[in-house]
Amino acid sequence: MTLGALPFPTIDPVLVAIGPFAIRWYAIAYVAGILLGWRFVLALIARGNSAMTQKDADDFVVWTVLGVILGGRLGYVLFYQLDSYLSSPIEILYVWQGGMSFHGGLLGMVVAVILFCRKRHLDLFPVGDLIAFAGPIGLFFGRIANFINAELFGRTTDVPWAVVFPNGGPIGRHPSQLYEAGLEGIVLFTILCVLYFGTSARYRPGVLTGAFTAGYGLARFFVEFYREPDAHLGFLAGGITMGQVLSVPLVVVGAFLIWRATQRPPLVPNPR
Repeated sequence: MTLGALPFPTIDPVLVAIGPFAIRWYAIAYVAGILLGWRFVLALIARGNSAMTQKDADDFVVWTVLGVILGGRLGYVLFYQLDSYLSSPIEILYVWQGGMSFHGGLLGMVVAVILFCRKRHLDLFPVGDLIAFAGPIGLFFGRIANFINAELFGRTTDVPWAVVFPNGGPIGRHPSQLYEAGLEGIVLFTILCVLYFGTSARYRPGVLTGAFTAGYGLARFFVEFYREPDAHLGFLAGGITMGQVLSVPLVVVGAFLIWRATQRPPLVPNPR
């Protein structure tokens, strides 16, 4: 073990196991992120002037689960392991073996929001802003779960807070999962709070969606400099990673959404 590096804390990724049935921290993280995000959206709706009703928010929980899981899994297959899964397509269904992509999960959520709004005849961007505002909550718990699973760890380093991960060899590595939990979760959520409560952003549909999208893209692009690239992909041309390639379009799209929203007159809030 690298001198001065911190040993990985002894955390069993399985919370409870009864025979072949096991409840993992990763699953708990998904559940916590979705439930807390749902409760947060309900609190925003209760403030009034909302694009959704509480019943809409309740019903959208199922759409969230489907969007995140289906999108995350298909995104991982398409972006990271396409050749492998083409040779054995049945393994696409083996979600318990791991393999989820946030970029795919984001696309799944976009599709879910669009379809839900069409079905309920709701305004797309005001609803999207509410969902995007809750996004960092799920990201935070997801990255903490990555740390508990000792997966998606960082590159080798000699910083004082380097961690020796069980599957990362005897040398210290950046705890990049915690970097992402901080940036994609806490920092991004704080920025969205400032925009929503401290500016007129909540009256300009699309600003929060754009800020979340661009903010995640920037945070992920930055952390990729400290995160170990996927072993089967490695570094791409110019030393960039697949995560960085997929994050650039998010920054561009997010910036466009913010610009588009600011070019239109703000909504006039209804008196409470």
